[in-house]
Amino acid sequence: MAAPVAAVARRLRRPIRRSPAWQGPSRQPASTKPPPAQSSAVRDAFLSFFRDRHGHRLVPSASVRPRGDPSLLFVNAGMNQFKPIFLGTVDPRSEMAGYRRVANSQKCVRAGGRHNDLADVGRDLSHHTFFEMLGNWAFRGEYFKEEACSMAWELLTQVYGIPEDRLWVSYFGGDPKTGLDPDLESRDIWLSLGVPANRVLSFGSQENFWEMGDTGPCGPCTEIHYDLAGGVGAPQLVELWNLVFMQHNREADGSLQPLPHRHVDTGMGLERLVAVLQGRCSTYDTDLFSPLLNAIHQSCGAPPYSGRVGAADEGRIDTAYRVVADHIRTLSVCIADGVSPGMSGAPLVLRQILRRAVRFSTEILRAPPGFLGSLVPVVVETLGNTYPELQKYSAQITNLVSEDEATFLASLQRGRQIIDRALRRLGPSDLFPAEVAWSLSLSGDLGLPLDLVELMLQEKGVKLDFAGLERLAQEEAQHRAQRTEPEQEQGLHLNIHALGELQRQGVPPTDDSPKYSYSLQPDGGYEFGTCEAQVLRLYTEDGKAVASVGAGQRCGFLLDRTNFYAEQGGQASDRGYLVRAGQQDVLFPVARAQVFGGFVLHEAVAPECLQVGDQVQLHVDKDWRLGCMEKHTATHLLSWALRQTLGPHTEQRGSHLNPERLRFDVATQAPLTPEQLRRIEDTVQEAVGQDKAVYMEEVPLALTAHIPGLRSLDEVYPDPVRVVSVGVPVACALDPASQAALQTSVELCCGTHLLRTGDVGDLVIIGEHQLTKGTTRLLAVTGEQAKQAREVGQSLTQEVEAATERLSRGTQDLGEAQRLSKDTGRLTEAVDTATMPQWQRRELQATLKVLQRRANTAIRKLEMGQAAKKSEELLKRHTKGPLIVDTVPAESLSGATPTFTAEAWALAVCSHMGGKAWGSRVVAQGTGSTTDLEAALRTARTYALNQL
Repeated sequence: MAAPVAAVARRLRRPIRRSPAWQGPSRQPASTKPPPAQSSAVRDAFLSFFRDRHGHRLVPSASVRPRGDPSLLFVNAGMNQFKPIFLGTVDPRSEMAGYRRVANSQKCVRAGGRHNDLADVGRDLSHHTFFEMLGNWAFRGEYFKEEACSMAWELLTQVYGIPEDRLWVSYFGGDPKTGLDPDLESRDIWLSLGVPANRVLSFGSQENFWEMGDTGPCGPCTEIHYDLAGGVGAPQLVELWNLVFMQHNREADGSLQPLPHRHVDTGMGLERLVAVLQGRCSTYDTDLFSPLLNAIHQSCGAPPYSGRVGAADEGRIDTAYRVVADHIRTLSVCIADGVSPGMSGAPLVLRQILRRAVRFSTEILRAPPGFLGSLVPVVVETLGNTYPELQKYSAQITNLVSEDEATFLASLQRGRQIIDRALRRLGPSDLFPAEVAWSLSLSGDLGLPLDLVELMLQEKGVKLDFAGLERLAQEEAQHRAQRTEPEQEQGLHLNIHALGELQRQGVPPTDDSPKYSYSLQPDGGYEFGTCEAQVLRLYTEDGKAVASVGAGQRCGFLLDRTNFYAEQGGQASDRGYLVRAGQQDVLFPVARAQVFGGFVLHEAVAPECLQVGDQVQLHVDKDWRLGCMEKHTATHLLSWALRQTLGPHTEQRGSHLNPERLRFDVATQAPLTPEQLRRIEDTVQEAVGQDKAVYMEEVPLALTAHIPGLRSLDEVYPDPVRVVSVGVPVACALDPASQAALQTSVELCCGTHLLRTGDVGDLVIIGEHQLTKGTTRLLAVTGEQAKQAREVGQSLTQEVEAATERLSRGTQDLGEAQRLSKDTGRLTEAVDTATMPQWQRRELQATLKVLQRRANTAIRKLEMGQAAKKSEELLKRHTKGPLIVDTVPAESLSGATPTFTAEAWALAVCSHMGGKAWGSRVVAQGTGSTTDLEAALRTARTYALNQL
């Protein structure tokens, strides 16, 4: 019976594990005992069981925002916070170093990155982007397989009262390809606990061998499954609990080595466990979600939630219920932990989650404005007692969700209009025009991403022109590549003849003063106005002036006025879009703006016809502009900090910034020291922390001529000139009697800036090198990126400190010394490449260099000791005779990293004797002839000592 059941289970489990869609209620009660009434009781029972019965320490959930782990967008498993223990890099002085057996309920998010359930949420009855993982851990062999399996079985069957005949288990059946034996120990443990042999199934590496990554700790796992069918018909298995036994380490060459310490890592999803215990067919039918589903129904007036999926879900109403309920939980938890919707990384994923929730709530549930924000208190009521940060930041979460909801609603309405207008022009079999989708995707924070456009079209049964999109993407990539090459002509431009023609025709320079029209709102956000303008000139890609351009044509256009910042002064140009007056459903995405002789040339791909004389309305990409403003104000603070640290005569040699990072070139007499880099950052942080006002004003150029400390570059400035002053009004800073420019940042600058220094958030210098003799180039990030860089730096510092402590304790075990040497090499590579504070990188690099040298010395001493011992053993075994013939095991040499090879050593000696040598890194032989054997031995010794 076991074989056919295993085959059935295998067919069932694979789709279940990827998309565990529960099809209906169980046909018999999940328990003969009264189940816990609430999910909170289920969670508490788990934690109390491990604390009170088995002596586990309860630790709080880590933030869903990974601390110092750039490999993750979000914390997606309970084990994430314990990685330093598994990797052997935990600081021995830290609290974590004392962990032996712990348990917790961890907040997890699986969206974006390697583990991404976002697209599946709503389609079935069980997928979530946010979930809670119950887990227990045993570190450094505190307990292992027998205890872990026994505890799990005891909790499920005795505490939760799940009938034993509803539970199945699986174990690792071995992998002949990699030489891994079956985990018969786990199999026998389950049999001894009373699990029938026909419900103990073996699977291969894909199902039952867990690995942290391409390298690192790994091991077999055993899983406990629940049978939804309850013995009626074929089993319907869903995984409840995964118990991982970390006993191997995956090396860089793919081989497996035993870990010096074994660990237990288990994880069980709370939502699925609650569904089983409450006898529900879906996680959405539990009390974790029912308050939200009821609130959605009351706010929207849509039909009540009925749990339908697929074709049975007419109008996709139940799908929308599940999407909104799941996503508002994820949004609330992430924002409470410091992740807000944004432009890249985890913030970008969160932004996609919010927009998906907005779309389903408005288009399908017909929710009123402000709907999502109104659900936040329900999430707080459900989860706030367990995760008090939700209660603490409830108001901020509500406000942020409501603001982003309102912004996207405007985008969504505009996007629908554009798509519907294009659809009306299509024939039955036509593809949706790539130019229209492309224009939407390039329209900044008010546009729609391509994946959302594609989804909206799929729902209407229309296919997108992907070949056209690929062509547009390639063209855009080519144009961007050209822009990175300063020696090349940079796409569209106005040459001397075009400028001369404009002047002869009396066309006035572009009025770009609207680019400074923005304000800081009471809630801390920035508001950017639109700009009404007229098309004065149109140019084709080859620079020819034309009266109109057609759909799909790359073009440049001049307007009488603009609110776009044209690339100059080291600041990247704005992006955004324009619409024609009276035609809001056609977007012309503006990818770039450049200034030539006072004329601002906007670059775009026209989705439809555009003519000279058209009236248009311009919208800048708010997120892009804010990123540039943040970096530009940070650049001024960095320049000021450099002068404070290196001296008042320190000169800037150039800079460039975009929303991602800033680059700053400065004249230096010598490379900056780690201490100087740290002091520069501290000075910037102080100014940011003071949240000073940033004043900007245009003044006659003559007023700036003799102000002490006023910083200007070797450039030609307009008259009047714009002055940017931090913390001091411009009029005060320019007073001839004032010393303000010596005490704060006061610069001549045409760029766009934040209105308060606190909005910079933070600044971290992540790179520094000599560009030329006397010029140092600095790379820096700000805001959330800076915060993440500091966390990475702190995490690596702890790992280096842990390695230092391990080395200081010493070891007489060659294997441990070799592992320490490898770990030091791995840390060195991580420190060299990480995005982290440069001063910290330099300090850690110096420390690691010493550690590597000490580790290699320790290895050589241990190997020499082993060699001496083996030589003595050989001499004792062979006391007579003119020669020794024996074997020397070489396993101790396989992990060594000597500073010279056996082949090179043999060659040096044999060459001295007029012979030759050959061999490998660890073993070599050779021939030669000499009458002075002592001289040959001295040559061998001298060579070795010189190499060491």
